[in-house]
Amino acid sequence: MNDRLEDILTDRLSVVFCGINPGKGSAALGLHFANRSNRFWRTLHLAGFTPHELRPEDGPTLAHYGCGLTTVVERPTASAGELARHEFTDAAAAFEQKIRRYQPRFVAFLGKAGYSALSGQREIGWGLQPQRLGGASVWVLPNPSGRNLAFNLEQLVVAYQQLRRAIAQADPEPLLS
Repeated sequence: MNDRLEDILTDRLSVVFCGINPGKGSAALGLHFANRSNRFWRTLHLAGFTPHELRPEDGPTLAHYGCGLTTVVERPTASAGELARHEFTDAAAAFEQKIRRYQPRFVAFLGKAGYSALSGQREIGWGLQPQRLGGASVWVLPNPSGRNLAFNLEQLVVAYQQLRRAIAQADPEPLLS
């Protein structure tokens, strides 16, 4: 199994989607959101970020649409619940440096847990956050994991569309190229 899942990052992306950490299956395959129950790729397409639904193996092409992928913690686990609090603290400086290096307009955390642990804030709302991170605006989205039963596909799409509209207002360049 791979020790880590490679980021999909280039300079000045419109948005970098940030998961908590890689799942073991995704890391083993070297593919982001490879679990078939994960709704990330479908949600991204239905929200208008990509012209068609990408497959996990198409992940590297995501940068062509102004989007990137990374995780807060690099260590793969079967469940994010297996991570210790110190792993977020230990990852914080390197994560912020990564965002400063690539200079995306937005960093979109997939779920409140990763951003909460990284920022030290207990109360996190959905959407745009008041603080910036590494120069980027911060947005918190529902996690598209199939385990997240609090949001159905339609609700995920609406939340991701709100981010897409915010990006369009902040960035005159169209997302799809």
